[in-house]
Amino acid sequence: MKLIVDLKDKSYPIIIQRNSLTHITDTINVDRKVMLIADSGVPDKWIDIVYNQCPDAYIIRFNQGEQSKNIDTYAYLLQACIDKGMTRKDAIIAIGGGVTGDLSGFVAACYMRGIDFYNIPTTTLAQVDSSVGGKVAIDMGDYKNIVGAFWQPKAVVIDNNVLSTLPLRHQHNGLVEALKMGLILEESLIEEFEKDELNIDQIVYRSIDLKRQIVEQDEKENNLRKILNFGHTIGHAIEGAYGLNTYLHGECVAMGMLFFIEDKHLKMRIQKIYERLELPSIPAYDTDTLLNFIMHDKKGAASSVSIIKVKKAGSYEIVDMSYEDIRNVLERGPYEE
Repeated sequence: MKLIVDLKDKSYPIIIQRNSLTHITDTINVDRKVMLIADSGVPDKWIDIVYNQCPDAYIIRFNQGEQSKNIDTYAYLLQACIDKGMTRKDAIIAIGGGVTGDLSGFVAACYMRGIDFYNIPTTTLAQVDSSVGGKVAIDMGDYKNIVGAFWQPKAVVIDNNVLSTLPLRHQHNGLVEALKMGLILEESLIEEFEKDELNIDQIVYRSIDLKRQIVEQDEKENNLRKILNFGHTIGHAIEGAYGLNTYLHGECVAMGMLFFIEDKHLKMRIQKIYERLELPSIPAYDTDTLLNFIMHDKKGAASSVSIIKVKKAGSYEIVDMSYEDIRNVLERGPYEE
């Protein structure tokens, strides 16, 4: 399966095909210096498959986890590019999850004012979310993705065979972002989560196709692409305040979405899916702490922030909410009508 993200001169293919990792040369030009960037959690077998197809490649690894998505790791990777004599004609390939893709993409965007970047996501979260759309960034302190750029990949290669080495919790963590796409755009995608067996390949493909369409219409989040932030405003706050070492990103987004699903029946359906995916419950939180994170979110304005609400499955509403209104939502909690 192949999708094209149509962004005029920045268009690129997304290959979604089992065993595509074994023939990346069909998609990626490897006849140049190639830096393979991966975190310490990516199994060697996936990196070696790519490395063995590149005549002149280097493998650079960093410690796994969100805590590595910082300016120190960013500087380390830039220095590696310099040490290896990378030029503007060379390329970076990210092999890993969202942290790896975000870091590698930001390095590619900045090194020599921009070199080619390819993404091989090895987690469901990266596949359905961060690998598509060109958002690259690092965290600063507790603030996620506060420093970054838009730098579109030249191609994305998704081989779901890589999920065989991904823990079940991490698979479910990523599926939350696919469920989000169903909530805001297509109820039939929600229904995929209610079937007796989860068809991961189908869920990944349909979710990416929906995101592709949004990115094509609004590459740099000036308007429509804001809907992809559903669940992220409060979710990012929970993640920053309580979750970087406790919860996974998708788990926090799942928590954040509950605050803004306004249909009682739909909320009950989603909570049943959460139970199936064994997602954690929302922790006891301090309203002032979360509000402080929300006020420092990069999507916020001086007195308000754009919030995505879902009144019925497959639909959305963009609402500018004052911070006082958000305080009221937090004080009310996610389970009250």
